Amino acid sequence: MALSQSALSELLDAFRAGDGVDLIRESVRVVLQELVEAEATEVIGAARYERTDARVTDRNGSRPRLLTTKAGDVALNIPKLRAGSFFPSVLEPRRRIDQALYAVVMEAYVHGVSTRAVDDLVVAMGGSGISKSEVSRICAGLDEAVGAFRTRRLDHTEFPYVFLDATYLHVRSGATAGGQVTSKAVVVATGVTADGRREILGLDVGDSEDEVFWRAFLTGLKKRGLAGVRLVVSDQHAGLVAALRRAFQGVAHQRCRVHFIRNLLAHVPKAQVDMVAAVFRTIFAQPDPASMATTWDQVRDQLAGRFPKIGPLMDEGKAEVLAFNAFPRAHWRKIWSTNPLERLNKEIKRRSRVVGIFPNEAAVIRLVGAVLADTHDEWQTDERRYLSEGSMALLYPDRDTGLVAAIEGGE
Repeated sequence: MALSQSALSELLDAFRAGDGVDLIRESVRVVLQELVEAEATEVIGAARYERTDARVTDRNGSRPRLLTTKAGDVALNIPKLRAGSFFPSVLEPRRRIDQALYAVVMEAYVHGVSTRAVDDLVVAMGGSGISKSEVSRICAGLDEAVGAFRTRRLDHTEFPYVFLDATYLHVRSGATAGGQVTSKAVVVATGVTADGRREILGLDVGDSEDEVFWRAFLTGLKKRGLAGVRLVVSDQHAGLVAALRRAFQGVAHQRCRVHFIRNLLAHVPKAQVDMVAAVFRTIFAQPDPASMATTWDQVRDQLAGRFPKIGPLMDEGKAEVLAFNAFPRAHWRKIWSTNPLERLNKEIKRRSRVVGIFPNEAAVIRLVGAVLADTHDEWQTDERRYLSEGSMALLYPDRDTGLVAAIEGGE
């Protein structure tokens, strides 16, 4: 592809300016912008200001897009069209989420169930003229891709550690603007493979306290081939705990220690919160399971003397909050809470804030599924493992992994 005269002029100006100009980054920006313009011209059927019978629509301004590259962040301008939509293939790594967000926003708009903020966003995105049939076509394509991701097989490896968590989004129950808006739980399952890598396992929308819902979700994971589970890490959702006993018999359950301490602190006067939290953390500073269990009992007696409601809570929660210490010590900090999912939940919330109120549960699956699929792809290409392969070998002492463990341990 030859650069246009205007693009070459931009590069020449940048070169002449010299001071304070990152020539490599500016070169990347100019080339990428030219690729975007070239693709837009192909979609429109005509270049800027060109008169031709092949033209199918017109440009309608542009929207800014910041793209992170190895040369740094570059600011691109994405052309908007008077009819239809355009997203350049050069931005393909983020295309899935952007398409899903666009589809959810437009679905809410064309069905008249969007908020004022979403209506303003539709205008800004150049989609105010989009038809219901066009939205349905976009949604169908995305649903097929997300559906394939959600139902893929999981029997390619073992997943000794599984994390379950829920975040809550507002969903409209009816297909009209008068439909009731309710808070729905979006449950996500992630897993750590036998070689220490992370994967997204599953996604669903439902009632996080309903045992039937959780049992169906967990059973679905097993039917897709999930196996080799040693520990499930989650909060203490009543329905989930009951479902785990049925769906994953013989599997240990780690109750998230962060959520547990929050529950304890709810029974403590505000002035004493920092002190109680500090005392409770001493349990997890112990070097071995026996010391940890002893310190738990000591802390329990110390706190229950001043805050009686804490005693029964600590008696009930001891086994599940300390379940992690039956596993390799190198894993403790990574498996004693659901905190590893916090970044994922924040990204889901960040994307969902644009929509505000989802028009239906299918829209939730569409957008959140796209976010999770992109995250899954990033995890697969990340050179760093969540847990080292050598430390994972400690879970399988009977396997021939001694060489790997020795390498990881620096022996």
